[in-house]
Amino acid sequence: MKLWHKGTDVNMEIEKFTVGRDRELDLLLAPFDVLGSLAHIAMLEKVGLLENNDYQLLRVELIKIYREIESGKFVIEPGIEDVHSQVEHLLTQRVGDAGKKIHSARSRNDQVLLDIKLFSRAKTKELAESAGALFEKLISLSETYKNVLLPGYTHLQVAMPSSFGLWFGAYAESLSDDLQMLLAAYKLINQNPLGSAAGYGSSFPIDRQHTTGLLGFDNLNYNVVYAQMGRGKVEKNVAFAMGNFASTISRMAYDLCLFMSQNFGFVSLPDEFTTGSSIMPHKKNPDVFELLRAKCNKVQSLANELTLVSNNLPSGYFRDMQIIKESYLESFDYLINCIDMATFIVDKVKVNEKILDNDIYSYLFSVEEVNRQVLSGIPFREAYQKIGKDIAGGNFKPDKNIRHSHQGSIGNLCNIEIEKKFKNIMKQFSFEKAAIAEKQLITI
Repeated sequence: MKLWHKGTDVNMEIEKFTVGRDRELDLLLAPFDVLGSLAHIAMLEKVGLLENNDYQLLRVELIKIYREIESGKFVIEPGIEDVHSQVEHLLTQRVGDAGKKIHSARSRNDQVLLDIKLFSRAKTKELAESAGALFEKLISLSETYKNVLLPGYTHLQVAMPSSFGLWFGAYAESLSDDLQMLLAAYKLINQNPLGSAAGYGSSFPIDRQHTTGLLGFDNLNYNVVYAQMGRGKVEKNVAFAMGNFASTISRMAYDLCLFMSQNFGFVSLPDEFTTGSSIMPHKKNPDVFELLRAKCNKVQSLANELTLVSNNLPSGYFRDMQIIKESYLESFDYLINCIDMATFIVDKVKVNEKILDNDIYSYLFSVEEVNRQVLSGIPFREAYQKIGKDIAGGNFKPDKNIRHSHQGSIGNLCNIEIEKKFKNIMKQFSFEKAAIAEKQLITI
């Protein structure tokens, strides 16, 4: 069944090519399609386009369909084109002519726009929560190892003293900035496109503010043409935000691959979290970090893919957007799985607390000695040259006492401030408002 069928069947090869994975992926959108329909019929009843008896019949049946989706019983039947068609088909089967009225003042264009936004809103919540769990783990590890020194590098050359407290805390604060980018994307998501129809509005006297409130949106996409133009743009900006999380985890995973190398020996994993070699019996490979790095790099490619697909399209709807859906919808779970694995495995890392006992790290403290001489009254450049000569002559003897105290340094990690920043960003998401609205829609 096709909502647009007018008597001529589409060539089977064309249909197979144009439908693609739509029916499979539409199952991910199914609960959100029903939520949108519940809000839409409530609005139709409010403005007098749907009689109350029909509204009550449709509402009860839509809630039943929503429960079927929750329980895994909902399917898109053979011959049914998409989730929108399946829901309308079920309603017409179950309540007769009232089911045929549900599409008034609506197009599949604004339906899928709405479905993707509601889906994205729900997945953004899952993503933020997963990132929050990783953030808390990293902050905790930063506090646990705040006094354990670690070599800092520039150009992969031994540079200055760092600490595991600084290292873990750095990735925690990076997640804070990543969350800020996700919040910006969320604000684009959380605007209601319903009522834009095919992209040019409707001659019916619909009330778009009413559906905005019913669905728990923060705002409305006012201009109906722009609502359609937002398809692809919203997904692309979400993908950029997801790429920031992926970049943080990929970089952390790369560090840990290096740190686990015998040439570094800074950290290790228990044997059960490593893999071996078919030929070298001594190998304990950090495959989990290598795969985190690769998978997160793949996530970072998504924004570029979506940009290329949607780039330079004229205003209005085009079928190109179907390809965006194929890449976009499954990317959330892919990234969330990476974040959850990072949270799990970083807690298993064993830190070497005696790294700086090795004399190869003595030069880490050269700047510390320069600074001590400056504090005693010697000009910086003279102190720098003197220590340089001591190093060249083999006469440098490091003092390994660290006296960093400024904000964000080894002696003052500012983890409390970083936590406050992260939590303040998290509070700015309107997840609770959305959850309350959705619950009200499906409550009899």
